[in-house]
Order: sequence, then structure tokens, then C-alpha cells
Amino acid sequence: MYHSVGDCSHDPYRVTVSPARLDRQLRWLRGRGLKGVSVAELLAARARGAGRYLVGLTFDDGYADFVDNALPVLARWQCTATLFVLPGRLGGVNAWDPLGPRKPLLTADGVRCAAEAGVEIGSHGLTHIDLTRADDITLKAETADSRALLEELTGRPVTGFCYPYGRADQRAVNAVREAGYGYACAVDPGSLNGPHALPRVHIGQNDVSVRLHLKYRLHRLRRRPVEGLR
Repeated sequence: MYHSVGDCSHDPYRVTVSPARLDRQLRWLRGRGLKGVSVAELLAARARGAGRYLVGLTFDDGYADFVDNALPVLARWQCTATLFVLPGRLGGVNAWDPLGPRKPLLTADGVRCAAEAGVEIGSHGLTHIDLTRADDITLKAETADSRALLEELTGRPVTGFCYPYGRADQRAVNAVREAGYGYACAVDPGSLNGPHALPRVHIGQNDVSVRLHLKYRLHRLRRRPVEGLR
């Protein structure tokens, strides 16, 4: 789970990795016979009984620096990824982070550019609100309406969702499933399980080779197998 790729000198929420660090992290993956792919590609491979050497790479929030800083590094290491964007905040900033720093978000053209480069586009909701606290009307807008807007924007199916803040409960999971998504990513879904409550591990600027190795191993030990996936 990545977020922004750029200057991380002021990063109170630890959402940023530098392009150089991302480059070294992907080199670490490739050096161990692993390949970063989109979540959709990973799940499709798992459904075929394959995918052992694939790692799903996700980038949350749709920061504008993805196109300039992340795409070239992904291409260098022949990796792809899933980019979860906020169609209700295109061209805006990460106003949900009160401590800043303010980072620009992708415009509609930026999202299309990423999609044309082979990146899977998924929804992060409309505006980055905690879905566990949303009323019914807001919950439907954040899930179903965001999917419709992204499909109109990209001209491609949108099958993936990512819960803002990584927070999900059964009601949010049900809304995402009813909106037609094939899968959804959380962080630590707790007792929730299945393709609409996929766990992820945060990757940051301080994750050098030793930490990556530990996170890779511990993630497999700490998380239950996802129900419905091989």
C-alpha cells in the first residue's frame, strides 16, 4: 500500500516515498523473483491457481505525482499497479489531512493518462470520508456514484474499491458489493474476510530491504487466508 511518490521531507502521516526509494523497493521485489501487478491481475491469477510470484501494488488517494514520479519507476521494473482515485476531488488537494502538507491530486487527464499506461483505476470513494460513519445516501454516493463517474471518465470497467482510511465494517462491505465492485481493499479488516475486505501492508520511506523482508513474511503470518480466494 503506497500513497504519494515525491518529496517526503515533511510527511506527518507517512504517506510519501521518494522516487529513489520506490525504485529500490521495486528492485528488491524483482531481485527475489517477484513482480508488482494490479490487484485485478493478482486476483485473476489466483483464480487460475497461479499468482505465487505476484505482489499487488496499490497507490491510494490519486496524488498528481503518480504520473510523473511513480509511472516511470513502475515501467523501469516492468511492474503495474492499481491506482485508487477520488472522482469527487479531481484537481483538488488532500484536504482530509489537517496537518498537511497540501498535495495536488490528479486531474481527469491525469487519471486517463495513468489508465492508458496500463494502470488499473479503482475507486477510493468520492471525497475520502470514513464510510463506517456515513449515512445511507452518502454511502451509496461514495460507492456506486464514484464507480459510475470513473467508468465514464476512463471508458473502462471499474471493479476495485479502496476504503478511505482503510476502515470498513459489514455495512460498508455490503454497500461496496452492491455497487458492483469485484473486490475491495482495506488495511486491517479485523474479523471481516473475503474479496471485499482484502488486507494490505503499508510501505513507506523507511522500508529498506530488511524491513521489506520482515513485512513480507509477517503479513503472511498475521493475516488469515482470504475466503473465496485460492
